[in-house]
Amino acid sequence: MQFGKGKARPVAELSGSELIDEEAHRAGFCKVRAARRTELAEDYIELIDDLITHQGEARQVDIAARLGVTQPTVAKMLRRLAEDDLVENRRYRGVFLTEAGRTMAGETRRRHAVVERFLLALGVSPDTARQDAEGIEHHVSAETLTAMRCFTDK
Repeated sequence: MQFGKGKARPVAELSGSELIDEEAHRAGFCKVRAARRTELAEDYIELIDDLITHQGEARQVDIAARLGVTQPTVAKMLRRLAEDDLVENRRYRGVFLTEAGRTMAGETRRRHAVVERFLLALGVSPDTARQDAEGIEHHVSAETLTAMRCFTDK
């Protein structure tokens, strides 16, 4: 790759004020957009799993209260999750995870645990590590997650 005036550089070679390579920029942006699309679904699925585990059921009112959203917002998301075969809504009985939903909850929980352990190993306080891991877990790549796991397993 040429590095003349007006040419983009690979991300690793940037000083901070230069434009990154177009393909690298596009790939990074696409990855973030994809993660954002799944982030909310993963948060709902993980919460539903937690509610079922700890309370025996997951109801729309409980989901809304824990996420700080309205029940119509929860109902809309639950319809989307049902269309994606992640949850099953049973009239007058609450919300249940499908096998795919349980798998997603487990994977999300494992990613969260790795990120949280990594942040704790860096010296981040437990509350901050838990809160930060909640966002990072949805965006971290498999490569970075493996590196975090290796770092904390030493």
